[in-house]
Amino acid sequence: MSSGFVKTKDGVEIFYKDWGPKQAQPIVFHHGWPLSSDDWDAQLLFFLAQGYRVVAHDRRGHGRSSQVDVGHDMDHYAADAFAVVEHLDLKKAIHIGHSTGGGEVARYVAKFGEPSGRVAKAVLVSAVPPLMLKTETNPGGLPIEVFDGFRKALAANRAQFYLDVPGGPFYGFNRPDATTLPGVVNNWWRQGMMGSAQAHYDGIKAFSETDQTDDLKAMTVPTLVLHGEDDQIVPIDNAGRMSVKLVKQGKLKTYPGYPHGMLTTHADVLNADLLAFVKE
Repeated sequence: MSSGFVKTKDGVEIFYKDWGPKQAQPIVFHHGWPLSSDDWDAQLLFFLAQGYRVVAHDRRGHGRSSQVDVGHDMDHYAADAFAVVEHLDLKKAIHIGHSTGGGEVARYVAKFGEPSGRVAKAVLVSAVPPLMLKTETNPGGLPIEVFDGFRKALAANRAQFYLDVPGGPFYGFNRPDATTLPGVVNNWWRQGMMGSAQAHYDGIKAFSETDQTDDLKAMTVPTLVLHGEDDQIVPIDNAGRMSVKLVKQGKLKTYPGYPHGMLTTHADVLNADLLAFVKE
């Protein structure tokens, strides 16, 4: 098992993990906001045990990567991921992205993965594309006031905000029949507080206002879209159900009652479905 850093073209140090047999098919994981590659623990261990090479990186300004004050947008996120892929010379990779990481995957596949011939399949889990923000052409999106509220809460008391989100809607712990898992909440908080407040603040604009319709239309590799039907962070109707219609080879699977953070709360179910798609 190994980890390290790769320097991007604009001088940013991106932390990555690279575990498993180097000759095995690589699976690359792209995390959500405001977390780190540690959010993929359950998937990394599962696919490692299945004999795959697993790679995950910390987005710029997140986790252990450089806390730079520029480049917190989907173009740089995708370019940084490509820097990791090129550094490790990954071929026929399967890219799996959660939430903001799903947007990163869509931009990566469209701009780097397919043009370079290095991507085999893609998975978008609870992902933000095609566009979260409500606009005249996207009436089903969320109002800008929602995201302004995120920014206000982050700037006022990031530490408390990073307890409230996982303790509430992220994992569905605010539902009447839910059992809160303190370790899961604390781990979300830990990952979030490792990163840069400025990167996270700018990242809200990146994940909410980036129209990725063209990215999805450009994706021709087999693409699996997974979304929880009780996702309170990225509502399914304007995300997963729209995305699958835009990609060339898309397949949608939804999960009744599952929350945004279903990769953690229902890892056994999601891992089995991911493995089945990887093996297809």
